[in-house]
Amino acid sequence: MTAMPNTRIRRFGRLRSSRGATLIEAAFITPLLLILTFSVMDFGALLYVYLSLESGVSQATRFAVTNASTPGMTREQSIMNAMRQATPTLTLADTDFTFTFMRPGATTWSSGAGGPGDIGRVTVNYTWTLMTPLIRPFFTNGQINVRVESAMKNEAQWN
Repeated sequence: MTAMPNTRIRRFGRLRSSRGATLIEAAFITPLLLILTFSVMDFGALLYVYLSLESGVSQATRFAVTNASTPGMTREQSIMNAMRQATPTLTLADTDFTFTFMRPGATTWSSGAGGPGDIGRVTVNYTWTLMTPLIRPFFTNGQINVRVESAMKNEAQWN
C-alpha cells in the first residue's frame, strides 16, 4: 500500500515541475516584445520625419516670402535648397515639392511661387518606408505618405 502513494506523488510531482516552462514562455513572449519594440521605433522615426518636414517647410516658406534666392538658382530651386538645409537628415527629391500661389482677391491656387503681395504655399509630399517587416503589410507598399505644407503672404515689395 505504501508503494502506490509514492508512485502517485512522483507522477503529480512531475506534472507540477516547471522545468522548461520558462523557455516556452520566453518563446511566446519574445517575438511579441520585439514587434512592440520595433513598432515603437518605427513610429518614433515617423514622428521625427513629420516634425522635421513641418519645421523645414516653415523655414522654406519664410525664405520664399522675402524673394531671396541663391546665386545661380531659380526661385523654386532656392526654396527647395532652403528646405533641404533645414532638413539635412532627409533626402528630398525635386518631385516632392509643389509650389502654388494665390493673388489677393482670388479664390483659387495657381502653379508657381507667386510674386510680391501674393500668398505663397509650399507643399512637400514625402514617402517614408517602414523598417519593421511585420508592420509593412498593413500599409500600401510598406510606406506612409507624409504631406506637409505652409502658406505665407509674400512681402509687398521685393528688392
